[in-house]
Amino acid sequence: MSGAPGGRRPAFPGLPGELVLEEAAGARQRCREGDGSVPGTLLCTNRRVAFLPAQAPGSRAFLHSDYDVALSCIRKLVAASSCTKPKVLTAASTLKFIPEELAVFCRDFRLLRFHFQENGLALQAFRIANAIAQAREAAAWLGDAGEGHDGWCCPAEAPLEDEDEDEEEGSAATLLFESLRDWEKELKRLGAVGWRVSAVNERFDMAPSLPQYLWVPSGLLDHDLKRTFAHFEERRVPRLCWHHPGGGDLLRAASFHAASEPGSEDVRCLEALLLGGRGPCVLADTAELPTLADIQVAHLKLRALCLPGAAAEEKWLSALEGTRWLDHVRTCLRKAVEVASLLAGRRCSVLLQEPSDRDLNCLLASLVQLLGDPHTRTLPGFQSLVQREWVAAGHPFPHRLGLLRRDSPREEAPVFLLFLDCTWQLVQQFPAAFGFTEAYLLALHDSSFAPYFSTFLFSCQRQQGRGSPHRPRSQTYTPVNGWRDPQPGVPQAGRTGSPACRLPTVWDWGLRYSRHQRARFRNPAGAAGTVGPPSAADPQTPSRPTDAWPGPGAGNVFVLTKGMLSPQPFPWRSGRPPQRLSRWAPSLESLGEWGGSPGGNRPPAPPPGLLLPCAAGPSVRLWQRCYLRGLPEAQRGRFAPSPAGLAEELTLLQDRLSAWQPAGPCTEAAGSPLAPSR
Repeated sequence: MSGAPGGRRPAFPGLPGELVLEEAAGARQRCREGDGSVPGTLLCTNRRVAFLPAQAPGSRAFLHSDYDVALSCIRKLVAASSCTKPKVLTAASTLKFIPEELAVFCRDFRLLRFHFQENGLALQAFRIANAIAQAREAAAWLGDAGEGHDGWCCPAEAPLEDEDEDEEEGSAATLLFESLRDWEKELKRLGAVGWRVSAVNERFDMAPSLPQYLWVPSGLLDHDLKRTFAHFEERRVPRLCWHHPGGGDLLRAASFHAASEPGSEDVRCLEALLLGGRGPCVLADTAELPTLADIQVAHLKLRALCLPGAAAEEKWLSALEGTRWLDHVRTCLRKAVEVASLLAGRRCSVLLQEPSDRDLNCLLASLVQLLGDPHTRTLPGFQSLVQREWVAAGHPFPHRLGLLRRDSPREEAPVFLLFLDCTWQLVQQFPAAFGFTEAYLLALHDSSFAPYFSTFLFSCQRQQGRGSPHRPRSQTYTPVNGWRDPQPGVPQAGRTGSPACRLPTVWDWGLRYSRHQRARFRNPAGAAGTVGPPSAADPQTPSRPTDAWPGPGAGNVFVLTKGMLSPQPFPWRSGRPPQRLSRWAPSLESLGEWGGSPGGNRPPAPPPGLLLPCAAGPSVRLWQRCYLRGLPEAQRGRFAPSPAGLAEELTLLQDRLSAWQPAGPCTEAAGSPLAPSR
């Protein structure tokens, strides 16, 4: 790393290959409107915009979350001066005035503002403003379209924040699902009898976007399994996602291939894959969930609304409803409740179908497991869930987050951010059921835009294997011990490159967050969850009978339409698949209309371990700490952009509390310590 000439500044923990293009010593980062700023040095590198406080804490994270923003995360750069109108800077624009302030609008809803005082910083301010505009335009996404990252990796000596034994939540580890052992370990935890791990896609030759290993019926040989791939879009066959201890199985797959004409032997293999003697199969697709275009439009409207001065205060709530973002959150929660309730009440297989199986299936499968499996509500369990249902399943993160410049806008749709919002709604409604907090979800939200981690850098495991050759697939990560081999000291097949160099995962939280910040990720009052395999006496097991099905028993296929189960013939039993199969199962309009049986009777109280959130209008709220932190009036208290701002707010509250205590508990509400002083 090279630095630009200038005065002394605090040591900058640069990334390998990172170059400092310009710097402005003496700049100040504004904390909130008209009050408070932090002096330091503003840097522009070929990777990010970084701010180094003059009085930096003793230990600083490698990629500090409070003061850094990746170039690919910058949505808009605005230069302002008291003598002229603010100007949006691009690589092609010409700056004709000396900026007094730079406003960096980020894709993660942050707003960073840097002020340059009139003390000889005019030239530095002009240069760094142009440098950021040029660097942002020239920055390339590191995991570009599977061609691999551009060579940087996290060295073994990277300055991680202090790790502690308490960082590890029990003995559980985050499973990356890049090894056979991870898939077998999770299958054992689920207690899914009748299922096995198949390595039929180990070379990615059967389905390039699927993971190497799949959960398939034990009675189906790989030779027969291979006959089924051609009958599904993108060759993404049905495979197990989750097993309910009551006997229900959750599967996911792409839509049936429209041109598929299976022979009798292929039909036999397809029946064994979908039915397999496990009971009826219910097809539930994503037809009534928001489309990718709906999600993208709603997110753009929400982001525009959360800018300063976007709407008058009296019209803000109606404008929020007009974005339809909260409507999409409600719809996803209702559909997840519908599927989770069905699995908890009946012994069946529910197959989630989406044309590509790479977007809304990821969201729906994850939400269903959050509702039904307490282990996924722990911090390592949630991280393992993201690894399995999003990363390993082939969600195209770079495309959906819009961080590939050459992409058409139609490919951008923040489905993962919608999932995080749905998860936040669950945490708000059931805080004691989760082992992680809002601060953790916010950190994961922001980290999805940071192009430094393998987790969100690639579109599937196949691309990740090409782009990151430095880490063997048989390793797992734990918050304390980092990467570990199954057999220490034994060389692993396929290991290449230097063992001292690797591309980190996002679960290396010490790279971006201090020890104090990471301590706020865990909910000490949250449930510990279950780690071992569930037993027949598991408290989640519902007391309702599991054989109350309309019509004949095992082997039937049903579709789920507005809470009603309708029998359907097996798709290829007549030799040709029905038309428009991807639109078989619309979802419910509301949870309140759904009954426990096709007769419409109301179900009994949910079994222990199953969460049934309310998706009614006022119960689904705006995630203010995430979306409103760019507003100056919101950048105080828990919305403060830095630990310094939090400390300042805490001191203010303590002063008010000290002044209030002598008056005793009978003080009127007007004298409350939380009442704003004027």
